[in-house]
Amino acid sequence: MSRRDLYELYGERVQLRVIYKREAHPTEGWDMGSEHRLRDPQSMRERRAVAGRCETTLQYGIHTCVDEMDDPVMTAYAAWPERLYLVDENGVIAYAGGPGPYEFSPAELKQAIDDLLG
Repeated sequence: MSRRDLYELYGERVQLRVIYKREAHPTEGWDMGSEHRLRDPQSMRERRAVAGRCETTLQYGIHTCVDEMDDPVMTAYAAWPERLYLVDENGVIAYAGGPGPYEFSPAELKQAIDDLLG
């Protein structure tokens, strides 16, 4: 189960979003040496550009939003390095996944969506 799978299953019924926040593996930080090496953006313009490239490269169909430079969304949702959430129509968190990458489980999110949709 992947984010792309979730989009294909629920894209018409659930608003799926990716929030691009601080770069997890910047070249000047914890560099993983991948083929898509990035430096940590230093402005909103740079952050939006990187988020756009990620959205295009990953091609999972989910719209990407961009957190502010002081990372209020990342901080509020303890979303470092990555995390899945389901927020219901009343703004209540219906599912809070564990921190990624080891507790990042799109399959658990799928079950939570199924439970919420009935």
